[in-house]
Amino acid sequence: MSKRTLLFSNPYHLHTRLEQLVVDNKETGEVRTMPVEDLGFVVLEHPQITFSQGIMRLFLEHNVAVIFCNEKYLPTGMLLNLDGNQLQTARFRAQLDATEPLKKNLWMQTIQYKVRNQAAVLTAQGRDGQALLQKARSVKSGDTSNEEAKAAAIYWPRLLGAEFRRERFGDAPNALLNYGYAILRAATARAIAGSGLHPTLGIFHRNQYNSFCLADDLMEPYRPYVDTLVLDWLAQHGLTNEVTLEVKQHLLGVLTMDVRMENRLRPMLLALSETTASVAACMEGTKKLVKYPQLE
Repeated sequence: MSKRTLLFSNPYHLHTRLEQLVVDNKETGEVRTMPVEDLGFVVLEHPQITFSQGIMRLFLEHNVAVIFCNEKYLPTGMLLNLDGNQLQTARFRAQLDATEPLKKNLWMQTIQYKVRNQAAVLTAQGRDGQALLQKARSVKSGDTSNEEAKAAAIYWPRLLGAEFRRERFGDAPNALLNYGYAILRAATARAIAGSGLHPTLGIFHRNQYNSFCLADDLMEPYRPYVDTLVLDWLAQHGLTNEVTLEVKQHLLGVLTMDVRMENRLRPMLLALSETTASVAACMEGTKKLVKYPQLE
């Protein structure tokens, strides 16, 4: 069953009654209830939202990712269950013991899929993606020749124009891309925890101040799906860098997209779980290939 995503943009109080989520609207007094087991993500972006300890405990028990936003209404933190898998200790140990050759091989597969999916985005937009397919074929173990960066130098100008620069605080549509990637990052971290891995221990990203290195690794082949949503919005509404409520609702759609994996369509959240489970299997030595989606 597809999990629901809830976006709270007004003052609410969230608590629990009979193991259900209870939502009290502080402005209107309206009260709603819903099953917690139906939820995958809860996004809290209003500074006057309050919640009980009980509902947070229930969210954790059901592996609901709770995303907190800053004063600019952008995702900045997440409540994540780190005890949601029966094989937690064994998989943490396998993750810690993963060899450098194994991690380099996993990173090679990751970048190959990312660049292929970028090529698919270009092709879908009527632009030439053959150069990126060649880059994907050139990726070596650990991507030592940095084909990822070379592909990006081709991808972004062809996708959004020669003047575009992909930057955190750059011109339009960087803000839309950033918001979409933040949501995708949270979804990836949720899947990682559900597979018994720790999101901090990456295969390539190693920043000591980054708590989600593995999420940043494994989300790479999924980024082009966010790119397609941003392109869809720009095609309908024109170039913008304003992340309105409507834009957020559109970009949250990445969580409910169907993606193709091994010639079958899967919901995005299930695909992410299959990706993270396959990485865990690779680290345990029972598999060699990571399952990633193929964008059409």
